[in-house]
Amino acid sequence: MNKLFFYSARLMRDETALQSLSVPQGNLLADLEGKRVALIGNARSLAQTRHGAAIDAVDLVIRINRAPMPSPDSHGTRTDWLALAVRLADEDRTRLNPSRLLWMSPKRKRLGWQVASSPGFYLHPLPDYHALKDRLAAPPTTGAMLIDLLLRSSLASLTLYGFDFFASQSLSGRRTADQVPHDFGAEAAWVADLRRRDARLTLA
Repeated sequence: MNKLFFYSARLMRDETALQSLSVPQGNLLADLEGKRVALIGNARSLAQTRHGAAIDAVDLVIRINRAPMPSPDSHGTRTDWLALAVRLADEDRTRLNPSRLLWMSPKRKRLGWQVASSPGFYLHPLPDYHALKDRLAAPPTTGAMLIDLLLRSSLASLTLYGFDFFASQSLSGRRTADQVPHDFGAEAAWVADLRRRDARLTLA
């Protein structure tokens, strides 16, 4: 697909055409087999920790959206995969230099050609988004969608850093919990239940 057809498909909401740009979900999950994965959220509280070395020591580091990294001591330095629900500025892409981009948002109109045509690009299916939305009774965060996706794989471990369910707000902006459409209490309870049922999942 070339750039013109991409923008036409996006305008016409042609999900089949857009999905043709994505690696199959099964292939993405296969790439996680046996790996120790760190998923880095954007909670402000992470900046007060010294988790950086532990983050950089895993097999795969996944960050979210603009992925602010105020210090290597707290956040580490690596970004292997970057999961997006917002447009990515050129300077952020250069700074993070991910090897793979994942578009998690159901809002396809925000998806740009540079992201969609990148090597190993993954487009999260709309049915998966809606299933998790129904389960949480609210639009899921990008972090929640990733947790749901990653635990379907045969990864060895998944450690969450920078997830306090908006208790300290986000390094990415100034909005408070009542200004965003997510139910952080429901997500916290859902993650707690996952941790009880799946020993691979850890909250740092």
